[in-house]
Amino acid sequence: MVILPLAIIGIVALAFGFTAWKAKAIETEFPNTGELIDVGGFRLNSLHVPKPPGADLPAIVFIHGASGNLRDQETAFRRALDGRAEMLFVDRPGHGYSERGGLKNGFPDGQADAIARLMEKRGIGKAVIAGHSFGGAIAASFALFHPEKTAGLLLLSPATHPWPGGVDWYYDIAAKPGIGWLFTRLFSLPAGLMLMEKATRAVFHPNPRPEKYLQEGAPALVLRPENFRSNAVDCVNLNAYLHRTALRYREIGAPTVIVTGDSDAIVSTEIHSHGFANAVAGSELVVIRHLGHKPDYMATDVVIAAIEKLAGLPRDLEAAAHMAEARLMPQAEDAPPELDLSIEKT
Repeated sequence: MVILPLAIIGIVALAFGFTAWKAKAIETEFPNTGELIDVGGFRLNSLHVPKPPGADLPAIVFIHGASGNLRDQETAFRRALDGRAEMLFVDRPGHGYSERGGLKNGFPDGQADAIARLMEKRGIGKAVIAGHSFGGAIAASFALFHPEKTAGLLLLSPATHPWPGGVDWYYDIAAKPGIGWLFTRLFSLPAGLMLMEKATRAVFHPNPRPEKYLQEGAPALVLRPENFRSNAVDCVNLNAYLHRTALRYREIGAPTVIVTGDSDAIVSTEIHSHGFANAVAGSELVVIRHLGHKPDYMATDVVIAAIEKLAGLPRDLEAAAHMAEARLMPQAEDAPPELDLSIEKT
């Protein structure tokens, strides 16, 4: 009678201990490369690349997607744009090494407000706001609520519109008070470690994941309990937020480019990218064949051409897309991804 309860207590204690130890190990492997700055009661982490002499592009603020951190976009763009622009890579509230702040930071407009305050602290007046995936919802909200700071809007495989259904069950559990705290300290980290390989390959599908992505993009940071919970709350809140916000996209007046793939297994290109292009007058939609959810990595040249076009330089984005398609086609996989990570759960 006593052995079973003691065994359960032992297993729970072991799980708690493993999570605490592994979370610290992940932080040791991927230490903070940014700087924490108070933006009004909490600190936001960011990596700032100052404006270089002879810069030919405006400042660019990069906003990562769900389960990400600033290293994801830094790896994709910093070297490619070195010497051309001032850059700000941001850990969204509750992600990477940023503090979460108040309840408003569980929604894209709250996170957009925090980034706007960070820009002021960094001395950036206006910038091209670039958002990937979930970051696209935040970038869209930024352009909507902070037009005076938006020099241009660049959305990469964005999640911007309401969709039928909900989100994955583990997000629903992790986002709940009480049980979510337990879930993120007992189950999500060990399960995430086991699934990391398949999950990251699914994000890039049908394109091959870059060989060093697990090291350079540091996706394991999201497995730490507080990060995982913040990410879950963001995802659970998103659909309802988009239901009440998407109708206002027509108010966006910033020059806008959307770059997306026709083979995205994470977000629906038709619902989000086409929907946003239809809502924002004068926007340009670039759909690249054989491309999945990561144009930032797999079509970096097209994205940089889009930034150049937003800066006023003459660029043929369709021609750039065709060149990317020819490069992507030979390596694109026909089989479905091993994991279904699509946000459109029915």
